[in-house]
Amino acid sequence: MEVRSIFKYARISPFKAREVTREIQGLPVAAALDLLAFTPKKAAFLIGKTLKSAIANAENNANLKPDGLVVKEAIVGEGPTLKRIMARARGSASRILKRTSHIRIVLTDEIKIETRETRKAARKQQKNAAKKKAKDEVAEGPTATTEKRPKAKKATKKTQK
Repeated sequence: MEVRSIFKYARISPFKAREVTREIQGLPVAAALDLLAFTPKKAAFLIGKTLKSAIANAENNANLKPDGLVVKEAIVGEGPTLKRIMARARGSASRILKRTSHIRIVLTDEIKIETRETRKAARKQQKNAAKKKAKDEVAEGPTATTEKRPKAKKATKKTQK
């Protein structure tokens, strides 16, 4: 089941927030919270709030346990831009764009959480399958079904003309 949380009109540039959301996609919730806690950026704090809200939604609305949840999507979209003016030399002005963003986090319990132990077991299975395949190929030996090609005629002076 999917659970989501949206933080609209966050006062941070979407470019800066996307840098942090890329890091937490696909991680289990506990690992994502740890990563956000030790990331020294404003975006990490705002995304952490949104992630905690999504976890609370999962617990209270969908009756899901947080230890089985994975961050399926962490998307940052552009919100409205506040346009301000800064005075410049000779009576001119320059524009300041104060960007906002919409942070959306989707959690799911359908994705299998990978741990070190499960990765090791998967690698071991792949190695065993490869060894078994190689062993089977050696046991079969060379096949006699290969077709013989006719030999090419040697070029002589008569055939070249």
